[in-house]
Amino acid sequence: MKLKDPMSGLTHIIGAIFSVIATILLIYKSGNPFDPWKIFSFSIFGGGLFLLYTASTLYHWINVTGRAASILKRLDHMMIYVLIAATYTPICLVPLRGPWGLSLAVFIWGLAFFGILWKLFK
Repeated sequence: MKLKDPMSGLTHIIGAIFSVIATILLIYKSGNPFDPWKIFSFSIFGGGLFLLYTASTLYHWINVTGRAASILKRLDHMMIYVLIAATYTPICLVPLRGPWGLSLAVFIWGLAFFGILWKLFK
């Protein structure tokens, strides 16, 4: 099977692999004592990175046309909203912990949800 965009796919699969490694290191290096807020929020961030790079790898590597190509493109674009919200999550839940940070996180994830719906039904 011919790859659609081999270099983009390769760099994005490398990004997906490194996002898992970097997330593990980020959690490990986040300091002592054990802080569940850091573990949770850094895991969300790392998961967002992994989902974005995985969706992008699929979109750039799999050489399909028509509906399948449209689905992969939409998935790739939807994961951008996930990563934006996932990037805000550690900021909202670690230094801004409390009502303000939690409210901001819920608001950002709500915006991401509507962005995903917009891309899904566009």
